[in-house]
Amino acid sequence: MTTLLLVDDHPVVREGYRRLLERQPGLSVVAEAESAAEAYRLYKTHAPDLVLLDLSLPGPSGIEAIRHIRQWDSAARILVFSMRTGAAIARQAFAAGACGYVGKASPPRALLDAVAAVLRGERAMCSDVARAIAQDEVSSGRTALDDLTAREVEILGLTARGMTAGAVADALCLSPKTVQNNLSLIRTKLGARTDAHLVWIALGAGLVAAPEI
Repeated sequence: MTTLLLVDDHPVVREGYRRLLERQPGLSVVAEAESAAEAYRLYKTHAPDLVLLDLSLPGPSGIEAIRHIRQWDSAARILVFSMRTGAAIARQAFAAGACGYVGKASPPRALLDAVAAVLRGERAMCSDVARAIAQDEVSSGRTALDDLTAREVEILGLTARGMTAGAVADALCLSPKTVQNNLSLIRTKLGARTDAHLVWIALGAGLVAAPEI
């Protein structure tokens, strides 16, 4: 039996994906998490064969969960499924250690095919993500976030979602001074004049989703 850890902060979404996955012979969801910290804890407890993980989580994002899990187990297989399919966020997920990336708007078959591919040791991407990365390569080959470290991207993402420097420090187990220093470096690297400008850059790069109107 192939064991899975499902990570999403919406119980209804987890239920739908669990039913889809467990209808496939040999797949079993052994644990579910709704935050990055819980995903890390449950991975260490259950050592699943595959993690299916959303990036939009309360507190530290799925990027942080990917990084921590891969630090614990360098062979961990992690498949991202997210509403965000921009090239910048997909690049960050792969850089953190993801093995595949599927948009939630993809048909169920695309997710199941990606699960099978990652379990075979392959890298998997849905067509939307592959197209976004290809277009980005053709147009410029770089994104606004390419000069940032993985930690700086994480701090930018949390800040763009409205968290204060103190809250970011608590979420990432850093000192407030470290967060402030990183934010200063981020502003310099991105040429951002204000925090609002940082938010617009994060939105444009697909690091955070635009608010619903």
